[in-house]
Amino acid sequence: MAVPQAQSDQSEVLGRFRPRLTLQTFTRGDGVLGLRPGGLFGPRGGNVTVAQVDWTYQAGAGLHWETEAPASLMDQSAAATQLLFNPQGRQVVMRRNLHAEADALEAIQAAGLLPLPADALQWRADDMATIDGQLWSLLLENNFGDFWADRVPALQQQGWSVVVRPGFAHESVPVESWRVIVSPESGAVLGKEVASTLQQGRTKIIGDFGGFADLGRAAWWLLTMGVEIEGQFFDLTPMLADLLRRDARWTDIQKIAAIDDISLISLRAPGGKRVDALAAPLKVIVSAMLDLLTDLRRKEGVLRISPWDAGRLDDMCRRLGEDGATYGNGFHLQSDAGLRELALRLRAAGEPPPVAAPTGLGVTLRPYQLHGVAWLQYLRAHHLAGILADDMGLGKTAQMLAHILIEKQSGRLDCPALVVLPTSLVFNWQAEARRMTPDLRVLALQGPQREDDFARMAEFDIVLTTYPLVWRDLDALARQQFHLLILDEAQTVKNAAARSASAVRRLRARHRVCMTGTPLENHLGELWAQFNFLMPGFLGEASTFARLWRKPIEENGETLRAQLLAQRVRPFILRRRKENVAAELPPKTVAIKLLQLQGRQRDLYESVRAAADKQVRRALERRGFTGSHVTIMDALLKLRQVCCDPFLLKGGKTPKTIERAKIEMLRDMLPSLAAEGRRVLVFSQFTEMLELIETELDVLELPWLSLTGKTPTAARGEVVAQFQRKDVPIMLVSLKAGGIGLNLTAADTVILVDPWWNPAVEEQAIARAHRIGQDQAVLVYKLIIEGSIEERILELQERKSVLAEGVLGTDGAVTPKFGQAELDALIAPLQLARPG
Repeated sequence: MAVPQAQSDQSEVLGRFRPRLTLQTFTRGDGVLGLRPGGLFGPRGGNVTVAQVDWTYQAGAGLHWETEAPASLMDQSAAATQLLFNPQGRQVVMRRNLHAEADALEAIQAAGLLPLPADALQWRADDMATIDGQLWSLLLENNFGDFWADRVPALQQQGWSVVVRPGFAHESVPVESWRVIVSPESGAVLGKEVASTLQQGRTKIIGDFGGFADLGRAAWWLLTMGVEIEGQFFDLTPMLADLLRRDARWTDIQKIAAIDDISLISLRAPGGKRVDALAAPLKVIVSAMLDLLTDLRRKEGVLRISPWDAGRLDDMCRRLGEDGATYGNGFHLQSDAGLRELALRLRAAGEPPPVAAPTGLGVTLRPYQLHGVAWLQYLRAHHLAGILADDMGLGKTAQMLAHILIEKQSGRLDCPALVVLPTSLVFNWQAEARRMTPDLRVLALQGPQREDDFARMAEFDIVLTTYPLVWRDLDALARQQFHLLILDEAQTVKNAAARSASAVRRLRARHRVCMTGTPLENHLGELWAQFNFLMPGFLGEASTFARLWRKPIEENGETLRAQLLAQRVRPFILRRRKENVAAELPPKTVAIKLLQLQGRQRDLYESVRAAADKQVRRALERRGFTGSHVTIMDALLKLRQVCCDPFLLKGGKTPKTIERAKIEMLRDMLPSLAAEGRRVLVFSQFTEMLELIETELDVLELPWLSLTGKTPTAARGEVVAQFQRKDVPIMLVSLKAGGIGLNLTAADTVILVDPWWNPAVEEQAIARAHRIGQDQAVLVYKLIIEGSIEERILELQERKSVLAEGVLGTDGAVTPKFGQAELDALIAPLQLARPG
């Protein structure tokens, strides 16, 4: 018996307070039809879940007291003490903890529970109302799933007692089995050849018997992934999409790997139900389907997959089957017969069979080059496309010429192979073809007389044209059917909207191949542009690719997505590194020569920097980062020019006696190198800088050659030949004109006068000397102004290298792209020289 008592002169006992939450779900079987319409609470269907909130106290052995919690914090009627009777009949005064009661009431309201009006429940009959007292509920019935999974554990940690009455509908339930259902979107018969991985790993690829023109007509499948719970089938896709939105671990490959396979992951099912699923199958599914699950523009329900996805779907199902055997959760695949056949053929196809070098080839191919030819033949046999992306200097041209020669000797080259390439490489291809494959007839479309050659293209085995000409000559080229369409230095088409990129996509060819040592230079959009030429639709539309791949990888650093993209593209990219396949190459040593600006050159840099800083920040305030691109690049250009040489800066009078750090260094280096008998390539992106160096070389009476954009096309071959004959010790080369494709193995020294934003461009330049055919150690000098914008460019180069390796090479974290923080660093003041 308990009697409220406001005051007592008896001794008091402090009661131990514990709040209690009781949850119960009423159904029509209990006589509840729903909630009466109106008020805050949303309509209920067949279930109405309510809660009761009580305060309970213990006041020593055998003394227990409880009361219903008030519906509002404004209720001040509670007495501070309570009179109780112990088992011996003696009175005990228990003091209540009113502060704890108020905190508990705040906690339950913060969890979303609100008091129901007394007449809120709609009973089938009055005599069926079996519950008295204040009831609480959430605004929506579906919210109880999250309440149970998230709020209830938090309340228990705060000391709450939680009681669940029989029939409570929102407890988490385990997954009984997993289902993957694949059905064709149309009745079309799929004409696909399926190949296994072309490189190491479990990635599979799918080919097309009909050529790339038929790819857009290929059948699609609808993929439904689901779980069986208490005999019901639930669509897994929205549950996984919700999991990815609220738990960032599932986009990071390392964090996913750290999740214990046997841990339970709570998923939100429709209707608010919580589902407890083993982590192991979830890890398999998310790792395979991340891009589809996170596409915000995807309609709810099934996933639409293309034939290109059959490889990863087959791999996912196989791994799910293995997990089912390991952890005892059933896995069922219900698929269309066409997809099953596709998967079987996928497993059955083997590696590229070895090929012998064709007869009449004027060069001995190394083992890795023979494998490259076999890979190209494999692509052709399975009507696939790909990127031959070996390091610069590993003989990509030799492999491609051998491939074309095999096609001719087999009788398949019944129409020419078209090679699109930079203008500077035309003479190089002509010379290499004469030396290696003299049986191949080569036609170069150049100069105004090329119009006379259009009608003769079918008479030749190889037709050469250039990127600047291909769009001008598109009408004539489009009339000719080609057996092969080859893009050399394919990174040239990295801007998919450019005229040359648009033109090459419109040419007719049975097989397409890209050649480049740098398939990814600055950002992933360049890789998309090349695959859009090779296999339209393989990586989706440009906007879709940017949304699903480029932004999450480049800006958000999502490592799982980077790995998925790598797995998708690597079977179509053959990329060997010099250190792995050309151990016989002599060593390459790179030395960074840090130079300090002195005197008036240093003052000039600081004045240009201060003006640039003010100019850039004013532009940012007016037009924002995106709208200030031209202003920013102009400011950075001026800083780089001052670092190279003050005389590059336009618009001012430069004193003749001003300090010139790099020219002074070259005055010392070049005579010494020439005296040692070295052959030197001097690269700069500024043609004007090379002209300043020419003047200095004339003063020093050192002979030199020059290859820049001003060098006539017809004269370039002789310039290269002179240097290769070692007639002249020094060759000045602009990055744009001579940084790609040239064979300059007579050089044993490379000087990079100024750094470029893109590390791949510098590697291309170095590879003119450090390549197959080089028999001397190569020294590379990079001239860098210490503490200036040039040192910060080196830091950006490192970040771009990480991006390229993450997709094309080994997987790793990906850093964000160039942004405001990088800009601040670039226009920062000169740093003091480092001590020691």
